[in-house]
Amino acid sequence: MKEKLIVNSDRCKSCGLCILACQKDALSIGKEANPAGYMYITVDHEKCVCCGMCYTACPDYVFTIEEVGA
Repeated sequence: MKEKLIVNSDRCKSCGLCILACQKDALSIGKEANPAGYMYITVDHEKCVCCGMCYTACPDYVFTIEEVGA
């Protein structure tokens, strides 16, 4: 099974801790705001290896890693 990083944009406060933790440079602050007015994190799925560093660094439980397809 392959894994994919999922972002709960409503929880993101643009603190950037996940960006600092990501060793693959797969995360960035996007151009769209969530309902609270924060520009939320986007994932480059080509670079992301689902290592979980962003998940560990995030204080707001923005990330989940889910299994997808075969």
